[in-house]
Amino acid sequence: MDGKMLARLGAVVFVAIAVTATAIDMARKDEPSAPPPAPALAQPTDPLRETLRRCQQLGEAAASDATCLAAWAESRDRFLVRTPAPTTPQSGEGR
Repeated sequence: MDGKMLARLGAVVFVAIAVTATAIDMARKDEPSAPPPAPALAQPTDPLRETLRRCQQLGEAAASDATCLAAWAESRDRFLVRTPAPTTPQSGEGR
């Protein structure tokens, strides 16, 4: 066999495989797929998120609002994965 004949034979085999694969795919019966799951109706509300939204709407006035300052501090602590500092000083323990 020479090179031309081998190339032709390879092309014929390739086309035959492509036609067979197409025929098999077209003969399949498409079954309707299951519908995607419905999203949850009510998202759980995060009070910090709601407070931050309110502070965002306040604009410059939020810089002097104590609630907004506390919310920003809590948001920063969550982002940086810091635990809040203890509120009462621990005197004399561990000595």
